[in-house]
Amino acid sequence: MTFGAVSLAGVILAGGLATRMGGGDKGMREVAGKRLIDHVIDRLTPQVAGLAINANGDPARWAGYGLPVLADGIAGHPGPLAGILAGMGWAAEQGFDAVVSVAADTPFFPRDLVRGLCDAAGPQGVAIAASRDQAGMVRDQPTFGLWPVALRHDLRAALAGGMRKVVLWADAQAAGRAVFSGPADPFFNVNTPEDLALAEGIAGDLA
Repeated sequence: MTFGAVSLAGVILAGGLATRMGGGDKGMREVAGKRLIDHVIDRLTPQVAGLAINANGDPARWAGYGLPVLADGIAGHPGPLAGILAGMGWAAEQGFDAVVSVAADTPFFPRDLVRGLCDAAGPQGVAIAASRDQAGMVRDQPTFGLWPVALRHDLRAALAGGMRKVVLWADAQAAGRAVFSGPADPFFNVNTPEDLALAEGIAGDLA
């Protein structure tokens, strides 16, 4: 998919350790009869022209999806920035101009996420998502972002220098903010078994 002259791919960040869930792949947990990652794929696929999964360990467990599986290029599980970098590198190889990152444990993110990010992009072409809480405060959702592949070398250098927080690197690129809202938190993410139960309720309300 393109917005203006920009061709876009998507990367699903599934490389975390899921310690609060007891380990394993959070994306494989089920909500409303589907795995979390299936919800994510269903929402993201219509918004991008190509899709990959960022995950570490044996890629065979994702084979049923028929998608490229991108491991972090930096050892030690340095966090989502490493997954974003992996996605940027893959997207550049495929001829895309930018990559949109989403989290594998967030099944209700906006169906117009990519359009919102593109509309909000800053001077470097970077944008991150944000949402309003019940008090009206805007809270960043930095794992949901738009990242031009031309910035991958800068990101690699930042990671080598110890950068780990997505929002800090995004702000260094003068990132824009795309603010979303809805009847439920569009960026509700599943971190614990209790969150799975809450997600079932949200899914029922949205059905």
